[in-house]
This record gives sequence, C-alpha cells and structure tokens, in this order.
Amino acid sequence: MAQDLMVLRQQDLVSNPCTRLPVCLCLDVSGSMSGNPIQELSQGVKYFFDAIKSDEIARYSVELSIVVFQDDATVILDFANIDRQRVPSLSANGSTSMGEGVNLALDILEQRKNEYSNKGVDYYQPWMVLMTDGCPTDNTQSAISRVQNLKNNRKLTLFPVAIGNGADVGILKQFSTMKDNMVLKVVSAQYFKEFFEWLSQSVSIVSQSAPGDKISMPKTPSVIEIEL
Repeated sequence: MAQDLMVLRQQDLVSNPCTRLPVCLCLDVSGSMSGNPIQELSQGVKYFFDAIKSDEIARYSVELSIVVFQDDATVILDFANIDRQRVPSLSANGSTSMGEGVNLALDILEQRKNEYSNKGVDYYQPWMVLMTDGCPTDNTQSAISRVQNLKNNRKLTLFPVAIGNGADVGILKQFSTMKDNMVLKVVSAQYFKEFFEWLSQSVSIVSQSAPGDKISMPKTPSVIEIEL
C-alpha cells in the first residue's frame, strides 16, 4: 500500500503541471487537548481541507500533510493530490514532543521539495502551521535552529499558533518566521474554524501568485490575537 501511494505521488507530479505549495500542519495532540479542543481542531482541519478542495486553483496547487505530536511524532497524512486524501481523525493523549514534531515536519517538507526538483516541478517555499496549547516536553533546540536557518534563507514560512492561555509563547516566538517573531493566538477552541478560514484564504492568495511575488495576507479575524 505504501509503495502504491509513492507511485501515485510521483504520477501526480507528472500529470499536474501546476506550481506547488506544500503545507504541513504540525499539531499538538497531547492529553491537554482531549475533549472539546481536539474535537474542534478536527472540525477546523476538515474545514481547511474542504476550503482548499473548493478552490479551483488551490485544489491543484496546494499539497497538504499532517504531523501530530504527543509522546512521539507521527505523519498521519502525507503529501498527495487532495482528491486522494481523507482527513484523518485526531485523538489526544500523552506528552508534548514538539521538537520531534517540528523536525519530522521539516523532514517531510524537504523530501517533497526534492521530489518536485527531481520531476522539474516549480514550487513555492513550504508553509508550516505549528499549533499547541502547552509547553514542549522534549528538547526543541535542534528544531528551532533548523527553522531559523530556513527563515534566514527564505526557505520556509512557519505560523506558530498558541491555543488558549497555556501555550508557551516564548518557545513559539523562537519558531516564528513572521514579522517581529509574532505568534498567532486562538483565544478559544471554538474559534478554530475562523483560524482555518483565514489560513485557507491565505493559501489561496499564494496559489494564485508567482513564486517570489510579494504577498499581501488577509487581515486576521478578531478572534485571532497577535502576541509580540
């Protein structure tokens, strides 16, 4: 099955000539996210996928993956044509291996970029969305160094998102590639949909541009706070 998916991934690059935008959602699914937060996050992720599929340009340009982290990190959705993908269910338990999660997300983004290059497919530099409601329980220094190196070379856009008031904003700032190392804050799980609506609009704008163009992002909704 894994081999069949790899073949399909390669075929997609040949049959679809659109410039690609790889987007990885790197999601905290530790125990503190159990109950309503993980349910709302699942609904938000599904909304994001549906919004991309309904956009005639983004549907063929944007490629999505999901990495989750708890006691360890796992790729629960790898890059492929969105029509082949099914949004996986999310469940919460365990600790918060954020460093491992970001490193794994960076690995699969780099792998996909190499696949684009090997097939002669143009691409926008990757996006990552890092969402957490807590503090990392593992070492994050390697992941932070990798992110900052990519930031300095304009090879990655990473949106750090604090969920509620318990997230370690100081750590998230170190991961941020945004202006002034800003962090986005979803004040409550009930507003995940608004965040993913903003994200889908942002992705759509990029997919309609040329690589390297200066992009004007849509204004963040009022339920998304900016932490400086």
